[in-house]
Amino acid sequence: MNNFDEKKRIQEFSTIQRELLPQINLENKFQVEEIRYIAGVDLAYWDVDEAKYGTCCIVIIDYFTKDVVEKVYSYGEILVPYIPGFLAFRELPLVIEAVEKLTLQPDLYIFDGNGYLHDRHMGIATHASFLLNKPTIGVAKSYLKIQDVDFMMPENKEGAYTDIVINNEVYGRTLRTTQNVKPIFVSCGNWIDLDTSTEIVMNCINNESRLPIPVRLADLETHKIRKKLIER
Repeated sequence: MNNFDEKKRIQEFSTIQRELLPQINLENKFQVEEIRYIAGVDLAYWDVDEAKYGTCCIVIIDYFTKDVVEKVYSYGEILVPYIPGFLAFRELPLVIEAVEKLTLQPDLYIFDGNGYLHDRHMGIATHASFLLNKPTIGVAKSYLKIQDVDFMMPENKEGAYTDIVINNEVYGRTLRTTQNVKPIFVSCGNWIDLDTSTEIVMNCINNESRLPIPVRLADLETHKIRKKLIER
C-alpha cells in the first residue's frame, strides 16, 4: 500500500471512528446477575507467499460453571494492512464471520485487545460493540502508550489495580489478576462500566493464566486452528 492509499484509508477510518464516538455509553446496559454466557475473541495470522491470512476464534463459556459451551472459527485473507489505531478495520470482517456461525447468543464479549483505552476511544472491543449489539470488554496483554502517558504498576496482590488517567479522564485500568504475575489492561468496550468490567474479568480468572478464561481459550484455539490451516 502506497503512502497516498494509506493516508486515504486513515482519513476514512478516522471519520468512521468520530461518527461512532458519541454513541459510546460507559454504563451497564444489563443486570450483572443476568449474565450467563461470555464469549472470548482472538485472532492469529500467518503468511502464504506474499498474502496475509488470519483466523478468528470465539469461545463461549458459562459464566457460572466456566465450562466451554461453544467454539467457532472463521479464516480468510486479510485485506486491510496493519495501521496503528485502526486494528478493528483489519480484524472485524473475520470476527463478524465467526459470530454468524454461533448457535448460542453470548450476553457479553471479551476481546483480546483494547476498548476505550485507545487514542480515540475506539479500540476493537468498542468498535465491535456496534456490530454485535452486545456489551463488550477489552483486555490487552500490553499497553500501547497514549499521549505519552504511562501506566502505574498496581500492588503485587490479586485484584490490585491502578487507573490510566489521561487529561483527567479514565481511559482504562491496569489490573493484576494474579500475584507475582504481570498485570493486564482492562477497558470498557461499550454499554458497561469499568468496575463491572473489572469484576467480570476477575471472576473469569483461574490459576492457569493471568487472562480471563474465555480470552485465554480463544487464544489457544487460534494457535490450534492456524496450525491446522497451514498444514492443510
